[in-house]
Amino acid sequence: MNILISGGSGFLGSAFSNEIMARYRTQNKALHITWLTRDSSQAHPNDIDMMTYDELASSDKSFDVVLNLAGAGIADSRWSDERKEQLMTSRIKPTESLLAFIKRTSIKPKLMVSGSAIGWYGTQGDKPLTESSGFETDFAHRLCDEWEQLALTAAEYSVPVAIVRTGVVIHPDGGMLGKLLTPFKMGVGGQLGNGQQIMSWVSREDWVGAAIFIIEQHLADDASSQTTHENTLQTTNDTTAVVYNLTAPNPVNNHTFTKTLGAWLHRPTFFTLPNFLLKLMFGEMSTLLIDGQKVLPQALQDAGYEFQQPTLEQALAGQKL
Repeated sequence: MNILISGGSGFLGSAFSNEIMARYRTQNKALHITWLTRDSSQAHPNDIDMMTYDELASSDKSFDVVLNLAGAGIADSRWSDERKEQLMTSRIKPTESLLAFIKRTSIKPKLMVSGSAIGWYGTQGDKPLTESSGFETDFAHRLCDEWEQLALTAAEYSVPVAIVRTGVVIHPDGGMLGKLLTPFKMGVGGQLGNGQQIMSWVSREDWVGAAIFIIEQHLADDASSQTTHENTLQTTNDTTAVVYNLTAPNPVNNHTFTKTLGAWLHRPTFFTLPNFLLKLMFGEMSTLLIDGQKVLPQALQDAGYEFQQPTLEQALAGQKL
């Protein structure tokens, strides 16, 4: 199997690459991974090829799967107008490059897996949300929706599309947990606001496992069987397009998350950051911290994926600092 990955060197792309290569070596299956990059001198593992976006524009290589993960971190800095434009451009431009390749190449990929986030659903409190749920409009929704709608045009070229809406990914190497480790280790960690906002999370191990499961399931299934799923999206032709929530089946509120993280680190969690201070510090981006989402992985579970770390305690227990 040949896989092309945008964002391959990132927090999720690198973990995915390492895990699927390890699995395929154990199973004696052929696998070839190529990372897309804007810098041809970027460091990378010896068993992974690199291709620039300029090279992709004229490449005649064929790939079985395209994994589209490129995009600046939505919670990395305050949402100024300039930052919002960066967040959008960092997702749209790589996706446009992949679609131009898909349109031009004579041998089409068998599947395009394109990243998104549970921000697509907007702020909906503790209402359970599955892949068939609606949305509330805010910046996070608009960002995710434009990215998704663009990726779905791959179906116009007869390439099946799987949209993966990712929750808060738990792993000490990065993401939210990576940012929280220092203050929590110093004993100044605490809950955000009233602590009742729901946090839909997933361990990085299960994110990777679910992504591999989706790829292998879609390559094994025929399109007619996939179009019967409730998470099927409408496209301009009969090509399959589906969406998956990549979240654990047991979301927790911020208070529980705070206490669980403190217990794992053996540190107190006495502090609280009130809502007004979060809004002052982060502006519009504070909605990610204050307003919860209860997003459930119904499509994954219906398809038969078994979570290795379904609870937060299990996800943290499996990590090394």
